[in-house]
Amino acid sequence: MSVDRTRRFLEENAPDITIVDTGEDTSTVDAAAATLGTSPAQIAKTLVLRGADGPVLVVASGTARIDNKRFKACFGLKPRFVSAEEARALTGQPVGGVGPFGHPEQLRVHCDESLRAFDVVHPAAGSPTSAFAITPERLAALAEAEWVDVTTPPDQGVTL
Repeated sequence: MSVDRTRRFLEENAPDITIVDTGEDTSTVDAAAATLGTSPAQIAKTLVLRGADGPVLVVASGTARIDNKRFKACFGLKPRFVSAEEARALTGQPVGGVGPFGHPEQLRVHCDESLRAFDVVHPAAGSPTSAFAITPERLAALAEAEWVDVTTPPDQGVTL
């Protein structure tokens, strides 16, 4: 199960972090925020997109939007999602439950600057009912992520 890989990763690298399996749908930003009792902006959505050098994961604030020009400047291509099937094959996690780590193989992870507006964010933990709380800086460190600036506020950019 995909949550188990994330749980093992956290046990080995951050044993103080606990995954919460709510048993309720957290597969969308709004559903996750309502279930976890936080703002939609503090949901750390993990997007699986195509980059010039292969797939990239971008972890961003739940209300941030991908900016076409910034994404292309950073990753060499116009932003495009991989298919749900490809996302699952790459991450071992279903769309709506993709988190920043716990994947079968190492993937390039990037944390967007939009996360830095918060003390704590809530990424998925490998299923559409699980999540955990973490600081943005620690999330980036654990995921060995590079910080990027590829989003705009919710009223601008591409809805992804």
